[in-house]
Amino acid sequence: MTKPHREFLHARASSLAASVAVLASLSCSVAGGRAETAASIDYQVVERPADLSDDFKPIDGIELKFLSMKAIDGNGIAGALWQPRGKAVADTTVIVMVHGSGGSYRRAPESALGGRLADKGYAALAIDTRQHDDKINTDNFFDVRRDIDAAVYTARAMGYRRIVLQGHSLGNIQVQFYAATNWDRDIKGVMLLGAFGNLPWKTRNILVQNEERFQRLIASAGKALREGALDKPLDVKMSYFTGQEIPVTAQHFLTYRWDKTSIADGTTWIKRVPYPVLLVRDQADALIQPFEPYMLLDAAHAEGSLVQGIELVVLPDSRPPSLKGHYFDGNEQPLADTLTRWLAARGL
Repeated sequence: MTKPHREFLHARASSLAASVAVLASLSCSVAGGRAETAASIDYQVVERPADLSDDFKPIDGIELKFLSMKAIDGNGIAGALWQPRGKAVADTTVIVMVHGSGGSYRRAPESALGGRLADKGYAALAIDTRQHDDKINTDNFFDVRRDIDAAVYTARAMGYRRIVLQGHSLGNIQVQFYAATNWDRDIKGVMLLGAFGNLPWKTRNILVQNEERFQRLIASAGKALREGALDKPLDVKMSYFTGQEIPVTAQHFLTYRWDKTSIADGTTWIKRVPYPVLLVRDQADALIQPFEPYMLLDAAHAEGSLVQGIELVVLPDSRPPSLKGHYFDGNEQPLADTLTRWLAARGL
C-alpha cells in the first residue's frame, strides 16, 4: 500500500471515528426499532493549503497537520494542529484556539502560538469559525458554539484527554459561553487573550458613539427580523475600531451588539465558567482598553462565581497603543511563555 493510500485510509478512519451520532428516529416494527443518524461531526486530514505564512514552516520535533471538519449543522471548518513528535496524544494537553473578528487560524495570535506551544510539549488546534475573514460581523453568536464543539469532539476522537480552551478578542466571549454551558470533565482551563469586558456596552459607547446611528441600527435589525432577512447586511453600517463604517447583519447585531438582545457580555459569563481562567492583555493594545480586563476580573470574584482561580497578566510593551498590540505582534514569545507557565503550574 502506498503512503498516499495509507494517509487517505487514516483520514477516512479518523473521520468516521469523529462522527457524533444523534439518534433521531426509531422505526418501530414487530422485530423492534432501528436507529437513524440525523447529524454528525466529522473531520479528516487534508493537504497543506497554499500561501501560508512562516508560522507554518516545518519545525524539528513538531508534527503539523491540516484538518477539514464539519460541524453538527454541516458548517465546514478548516484548522491546523501542531503536535509534539514522540509524545503520546493521550499524554498531551491540547489547546483549542478560537480567533477574533474576521480572523483565521492562519493569522496571529493563533498562528504564532501553534509552534511555540508545541515546542513546550502542548498540542494546539486552531480553527476557523464561521465568522472568519470576509464573514466578519455576519454570524449568529449562538451558531459559533457548534464550530467550537466540532473542534473539541475532533480533539477527543484523536485521543486527547485534556483540553484547554483559548479565545482571542471576539473569540474570548465565544469561548466563555462555551465553557460556561459545557461542564465537560476533560476541559481543564480557559485562556482569554485581548478580552473585552462587555461588548454591547462597548459597541454603543466606544465604537459607535452616535446614538442616532445606533437607534437606526436597532430599527434596521428589527425590520430585518420581521422580514426574515437576519443573514443579510443592514441598510445602516456600524462604526468599527478601525474608524470605518462597515456592513453588519441583523443576526450579528442582535446577538452581539445590542444590550437588550445580545449575550456577548463577558461579565455575565465569566463567573459561570467552572474552570481556572487566565487573562492576558498586551500593554500596547489599542482595541482593548486597560480597564476592560478588570471588569472580567471583578466579575470572576463576585459572590457565587464558579471560577476556580483567575489570573491577569499584562505583557509589558513600550510601543504606542496600536492594533499590532491587540495581536501581540512583537510579543509572541512572551505570550507563549505566559501561557505555558500558567499551564505547567496547573499540571497540564
